[in-house]
Amino acid sequence: MTKIEPTALDLARASLLAPFDLDEAALERVFALVRAHRCDEADLYFQLARAESWMLEEGQVKNGSFSLDQGVGVRVVSGEKTAFAYADDIAPASLEAAARVTRAIGAAGGEASVPVPGIRVAKPLYAPVDPVTGLADADKVRLLERLEAAAKAADPRVKQVIGRLAGEYEVVLVARSDGVRSADVRPLVNLSVTVIVEQDGRREQGYCGGGGRFGYGHFNDARVDDMARTAVKQALVNLEARPAPAGPMTVVLGPGWPGILLHEAIGHGLEGDFNRKGTSAFAGRVGERVAAKGVTVVDDGTLVDRRGSLSVDDEGEATARNVLIEDGILRGYLQDRMNARLMGVAPTGNGRRESYAHLPMPRMTNTFMLAGDKDPAEILASLDRGLYAVNFGGGEVDITSGKFVFSAAEAWWVEGGKLQYPVKGATLIGNGPDALTRIAMIGNDMALDPGIGTCGKEGQSVPVGVGQPTLRIEGLTVGGTG
Repeated sequence: MTKIEPTALDLARASLLAPFDLDEAALERVFALVRAHRCDEADLYFQLARAESWMLEEGQVKNGSFSLDQGVGVRVVSGEKTAFAYADDIAPASLEAAARVTRAIGAAGGEASVPVPGIRVAKPLYAPVDPVTGLADADKVRLLERLEAAAKAADPRVKQVIGRLAGEYEVVLVARSDGVRSADVRPLVNLSVTVIVEQDGRREQGYCGGGGRFGYGHFNDARVDDMARTAVKQALVNLEARPAPAGPMTVVLGPGWPGILLHEAIGHGLEGDFNRKGTSAFAGRVGERVAAKGVTVVDDGTLVDRRGSLSVDDEGEATARNVLIEDGILRGYLQDRMNARLMGVAPTGNGRRESYAHLPMPRMTNTFMLAGDKDPAEILASLDRGLYAVNFGGGEVDITSGKFVFSAAEAWWVEGGKLQYPVKGATLIGNGPDALTRIAMIGNDMALDPGIGTCGKEGQSVPVGVGQPTLRIEGLTVGGTG
């Protein structure tokens, strides 16, 4: 006999509705209260979230945390106005009380018709596993101990190792006033290591991390050992680093995580709310050339097991592969439902929120530039004098102007197409829209980051992915220490 696995909607109803004696009739009673006043749309966002984190240093667990949270957010939208209330008590009385609060933004006399509920099923992009309960605590500690041991064994100059392990299990259910019902079960894990090395009184550090939407079993011995070696290698490179030069110069960016510059300097400027309000440097420019030929930027929330992926977004829309810039031409923006309606376009599956206690807004998922046709070795060899930025640390951007500043965690000075020596303290300074036009060569080695990205916007943090191929960019300003 064929075994029928429960769907995400089955799991969500069992976790978020059944324990509180909520059913479809109870949800419709809530929407009936909302419809007493006219509104464009309303939704209920139910969430159950379990999360844990572990930190091991010097062979001991120095820090650990566990949280369990659940609740429901009630949102009503009328034009550009939004009313929102939330409660950590998922009970009929709490839902109805929140609905009475939110309906105040609408004019009296809502539509009398009641939509027929419809289930929206999206293709699952990850298994509904629970990392938090799926591995014994002792085994989680052993995982961190192996990470620490591998780092210390990599080089005698390693003086300190800090390992971190984090896992989340999230169940969400979205009920909308248009009758749509959708759900998602979202695992998320991350493992990272920071190492500090010392030589002749000089100390430097290196970092490596990774994760995605799967269980802790992803971190097998080979992956753990490789992460440890990568962090140690970066730290040892930094031991030899010299002060970074400063001034305008050609910069080559490595593949993968350096795509965070693309995310910050360009991606945020393509979110619908900024463009609807006219505060983005890209506002009103759909159909125009905004980047060099060959530059194609995509936001794709449908990548299997990726950190930034979602089977459905936090408004119940299926995520999609959205082409934002195609061969240098701006094709569109990332939209949630409200901004899409106000701009007269379709939502793109990018309505995201940190939790039931937050409002959704247009956010990125996995944002990356597609590969070009150049060999990465050819791009590096073309650099007569300039900077090769292999890895990035933090950065910031001004959405209105597009100006950005990023620090390089690993960078090299290049002369005659060859790496000369590592440099320390390099920052990249520029303007996102301008930098897009300065891309001169695009590698054929597009890679996604290892699963470490978290994006902040208006006080909300959500997991994201980034990526790019090797790029040559002309005329970036490098701030240095030399």
